[in-house]
Amino acid sequence: MGDFPMFRAGSRGGGLSPGLFAVNCYGIIFRMAKTQKITTHVPAELLRKARRATGKGITETVRLGLGMVASSRAAAELRRLRGKVRLKIDLEELRRDRR
Repeated sequence: MGDFPMFRAGSRGGGLSPGLFAVNCYGIIFRMAKTQKITTHVPAELLRKARRATGKGITETVRLGLGMVASSRAAAELRRLRGKVRLKIDLEELRRDRR
């Protein structure tokens, strides 16, 4: 899959069907068909720092943050499984395949 920035159909850079948007969060592509409008109060300084870190607007920054929270659970589950799953991996074969 290509590298998808976050966008919503019908907005600048759109390209999905109406009502869809995509988020690329740590290489994981989230595509969502339904959106929900929310109103929330957040500390202004936290939002300013987050926007500066992402270089995005408020909506994009909040979506990225929510995506990171959602993906952290999957990462925690993978960490929990560390050392419990046996894999037969030939490192030399993987290295040859990479060339």
